[in-house]
Amino acid sequence: MNPETQERAKALFDQGMSRNAIARELDLDPATITRWAKRAGVEFDRSETEAATKAHTIDLAAGRIRLAEKMLAASEDMLDRIDDEYVVYNFGGKDNTFEQRTLDSAPVEVRRNVITTAGITFDKLTRIVERSDTGLEQAVGVLDTLAEGFRAAADIYRAETPDEA
Repeated sequence: MNPETQERAKALFDQGMSRNAIARELDLDPATITRWAKRAGVEFDRSETEAATKAHTIDLAAGRIRLAEKMLAASEDMLDRIDDEYVVYNFGGKDNTFEQRTLDSAPVEVRRNVITTAGITFDKLTRIVERSDTGLEQAVGVLDTLAEGFRAAADIYRAETPDEA
């Protein structure tokens, strides 16, 4: 930076402009302004950036928890209904007809998909808990509840699936 540009940068700094704003004003790279500031012995106030970063981190964590709660609720609902009656249907044929039948419970492949989905949810929730340093007790409670649901679903599945010899 030439002396004129340095003087202009100092004046903008004295007006309270941020590093990026000064860089835009002078059409320079922010790294150039950082190097100038270091040589000139000036420091930019980064408290707003730090606060914004912390707020964003908290917002992301809250979003992960909301999503985890939705995943858990959906998985629990599927596991709770795994033994309910199950409607199968078909569209088609030359007359484009609709046919449906109600089964006593879902077919094995549907039950397997429900349990697989619940297992994926369990895995994802576990990873969220491992990354989180807040709400650990709440998360452990959620995982314990989910694990109990897995055990119950597995017991039902084993009881209804004939032994393969």
